[in-house]
Amino acid sequence: MTIQSRESRLRLAWYVLATLLAVFTYFYSLDSEHIPKNGDEYPYEHITRLTADSGKLLPLQSQLNGQRNTKPPLLFWQGITSTNGGQDWDLWHLRYPSVIYTLLTALMVFMLGWKLSRQLATGFLALLAYLAFFNTYRYGRPFLTNPPEVFWLFMPFFTLLYWRPAAFNSRFIVPILLGTSIGIGLLYKSFALLLPVGIALSWWYLHNRNYRLAAFFAKDASKVVIASSVSLAIFSLWFVLDPDPQSVWKEFVVGENIGKFDPQGGSYLSKLLWGSSSVWSLALGYITNAGLLMFPVAALLFVSYKRRGQMDDAEKLLWAWAFTLLVVFSLPSQRSSRYLLAGMPALAVLCALNWHRISRKAFGISLVFAMAAIGVMAYFSMRLQHELANTQLYSLAYWLLLACTGILALLALLIPKLTQPSVSTVVILVLLSLAAFLRPFDGPFGTYDAGARQYAKGKDVWVPCNFRAKDEGHRFILPGAMAHGYRDDNGLSITELAVRYPLFAVQLPLQDIACANCKIVGQRLDLRSRQSTEELKEMFLHGKVFERLFVREFLIEAPETPQKIAPIPANEGCR
Repeated sequence: MTIQSRESRLRLAWYVLATLLAVFTYFYSLDSEHIPKNGDEYPYEHITRLTADSGKLLPLQSQLNGQRNTKPPLLFWQGITSTNGGQDWDLWHLRYPSVIYTLLTALMVFMLGWKLSRQLATGFLALLAYLAFFNTYRYGRPFLTNPPEVFWLFMPFFTLLYWRPAAFNSRFIVPILLGTSIGIGLLYKSFALLLPVGIALSWWYLHNRNYRLAAFFAKDASKVVIASSVSLAIFSLWFVLDPDPQSVWKEFVVGENIGKFDPQGGSYLSKLLWGSSSVWSLALGYITNAGLLMFPVAALLFVSYKRRGQMDDAEKLLWAWAFTLLVVFSLPSQRSSRYLLAGMPALAVLCALNWHRISRKAFGISLVFAMAAIGVMAYFSMRLQHELANTQLYSLAYWLLLACTGILALLALLIPKLTQPSVSTVVILVLLSLAAFLRPFDGPFGTYDAGARQYAKGKDVWVPCNFRAKDEGHRFILPGAMAHGYRDDNGLSITELAVRYPLFAVQLPLQDIACANCKIVGQRLDLRSRQSTEELKEMFLHGKVFERLFVREFLIEAPETPQKIAPIPANEGCR
């Protein structure tokens, strides 16, 4: 066996182990309340729970003001199915289909990278890069529409590229299959997604005809029409099956889709050119979605531009899909890098195909930032341990994980042969370290004890919230309790809360004491999110990150009082 052959075998073995690590990372701590996610998960949980309780799949049920038909029903049906009709109501059962969708998308990325390069290693590079993208991890695990949306919308382009030229030449069967895939994606997210998909499909078929319009209209335009018609027919099943289609039209079509063009308090042009929702912030979306791999992705953009005349057809087609998403989603007033997630599988394949062309410096910067992330986690871990004396928050395994991740990152930075094969693995280890860092907040220190959970069971409990339907999260923290939300940004004292709510939770800084005369039912550690503007200023300008991020939550029973408990105003709760 030659040295080169031995190195290739060792590299493939490394990639296989890294893939197994990635799969473990995506399932690890999946039941946690503190995984990186998006607040939309709370309303989706709420709608799924109430719809499951109704015993009917349609109409969707909700107690949220103006938010019932916020998304098509397929995500909620998925949640009802995965939780056995709501009988297995926990985060694991809600979320595991999302991870399966994400891993299936990663499998397509792997197969495409292998097929286009004819090298198994390139397939692994594509898969690992995709799973190492931070927003793949953030949005690819929670109970959100993104994992199925990305899978079903990337499937048509994977099919055309993987089985070309036969897939391009098929007149009926493939277009019908493409339409079915697109239709399922629309039934998860929105009919509006047909616009970028239809444009990109037309672009791909036109490119396949060398941009000869006559040939495209004669032989391929009908294929796009078939695929579009089938997908819209599948989406329209919602209107056919829902007993209240007028509400679907009003709440979803008008409110959720057409409403995205409403600049809401400013002009369309001002939101287009300035602010966090500007077209410039969206243009950086592909880079920011990559997280710690943003530097190789930025280098990929530069490399691809330089060799734009030498790119093969597959690369051009993948860039066409990514570019179409960017242009179409720059049109609404609401713009977010999240809207570009469907283009990240294509970007992962492009990264792998150009891995050898990307400067080692770009990978090196990613490794430096990975080591910095590990350092920050180690600092906060020690700080937490100091603040909570006489408690053992983190095990030896956790510190070994941080040490191994840091050592691997350092070796990959110093040894050129290790840099490119190891960078995605290091980033995945950072994601795993983040989950391990957050794990104590879901363990004994981050949950109410059995006595507190039993005490709250069957009772109304008012809990702090700063996002719509966030009180749904406390239905997992206090199983069996009927959680209601109160806004925690109104500055109410514990005494004022006690007058209004007989049993409530309140969050305080770690060293604060709830109150001398309170009946404390239970307490737990928690992480606070969505800080106010003032709190963010204190965090970043005065260094009070620790104080504003980590809190202790007390479950308090108010003393008997002759005063009448005030009702929750409609604009105060999280509805």
